[in-house]
Amino acid sequence: MKLEAMKRQAGRPSKENCSQLGNDFGKKSSEVLAEQVGQSKNQIFRYIRLTELIPELLDMVDEKKIAFNPAYELSFLKKEEQRDLLDAMDSEQATPSLSQAQRLKKYSQEGHLTLDMMRVIMGEEKKNDLDKITFTSDTLRKYFPKSYTPARMQETIIKLLEQWQRKRQQQHER
Repeated sequence: MKLEAMKRQAGRPSKENCSQLGNDFGKKSSEVLAEQVGQSKNQIFRYIRLTELIPELLDMVDEKKIAFNPAYELSFLKKEEQRDLLDAMDSEQATPSLSQAQRLKKYSQEGHLTLDMMRVIMGEEKKNDLDKITFTSDTLRKYFPKSYTPARMQETIIKLLEQWQRKRQQQHER
């Protein structure tokens, strides 16, 4: 919004006005804004690109349910494809990773993106999911004093697993 306001300023500011605004004469509004917010000009344009998302997907970005980079890629999908993607995400109970979003964009640009294809892509197991084991705090809490932080619980679990592994190796050597 700030970039749009800067672009709409009546006429090209004179050198005197530029120095008062903290603007270097001849700089584009996007460059000035990028400097003001400490981001690159390209990053500013990537943020602006997110305005192409339908409100439901944009809300998911704001709520950190969809990461910025996948959201940027999804912004290239047609509005109808974005609505279909919401359906696929709901049916598969998943949000797209960066590689999934990039494939969705590619299929869309080639004119081959269908709801069924979205469901297949969204139904894939992600590498992170394959490498991760999670426990709810309720599952673990009953084994630890209330004063234990999650980090201390993890540290204790790792120590216990190391002891268990050493014990198994000793039994195996006998």
